[in-house]
Amino acid sequence: MADAQHPGPDAARHAAERIWQARGQGLTLDAAATLGGLTMDEAYAVQNEVTRHRLVRGERVVGWKLGYTSAVMRRQMGVDQPNHGPLTDAMLLASGDAVSDELVQPRVEPEIALCFARPLTAVGGHVGRAEVLAAVDVARACLEVVHSTWTGYRFTIEQNTADGSSAAQVVLGGVLATAELDAVDVALDVDGEPAGRGRGSDASGHPADGVCWLLDRLAPLGLGLAAGDVVITGGLTRAAPLEPGATITARFTGAGLPAPVEVAVHRSAAVHR
Repeated sequence: MADAQHPGPDAARHAAERIWQARGQGLTLDAAATLGGLTMDEAYAVQNEVTRHRLVRGERVVGWKLGYTSAVMRRQMGVDQPNHGPLTDAMLLASGDAVSDELVQPRVEPEIALCFARPLTAVGGHVGRAEVLAAVDVARACLEVVHSTWTGYRFTIEQNTADGSSAAQVVLGGVLATAELDAVDVALDVDGEPAGRGRGSDASGHPADGVCWLLDRLAPLGLGLAAGDVVITGGLTRAAPLEPGATITARFTGAGLPAPVEVAVHRSAAVHR
């Protein structure tokens, strides 16, 4: 990490402070110069410190995001494994809302969100797909708005993990049938022009399987999902840049849906900081 001579909690706090300050000032940083090389354990330690800043500001953790669960996103970003990061209440938007003016280099990707009716944990044993789906209250079409502290989205998986897996905002849309989430088709449009297509199975083979993976990784920390938590299960297309004045829409179809389900987000034409 940046303080390679003194690894440990102090280095994680120092790295998180640089990330937090850059985000607050609307700046981006060179990932290699800021963090250097680090392990995944070190990356999650930095992520935890960034989350601590959010909690001090009054935000509340309401779930998790999964990153790079699809081959198309791993190819786009040049990474070879998934990761995860926390979601807070301050990140949640409704369909049609505008993203925060504080975001720098925002991109958008369509995802399937799972909202949980009851707690779920893998402490004591692996949780399978059926158990995950049984705990789901509702599945929703969603858009993740990502924002990277790292200039030009140039990072390793470890550097991205430290930055919260680029989590910025989540736009929650209409309800999807949970019975066939892997067969849902999605089309992403930027200002009415096609920007990508995907299917629910592109996320970990099935969106619920990504939650199984998440629970396995939270279990050693004594963590799991709480009732009311939201998990967004990974981008189904390449992430599309959200330019000032633009609107991005995702249209979910098939898999028992009586009508298409759309979710949209836009960005103000003039960005003021």
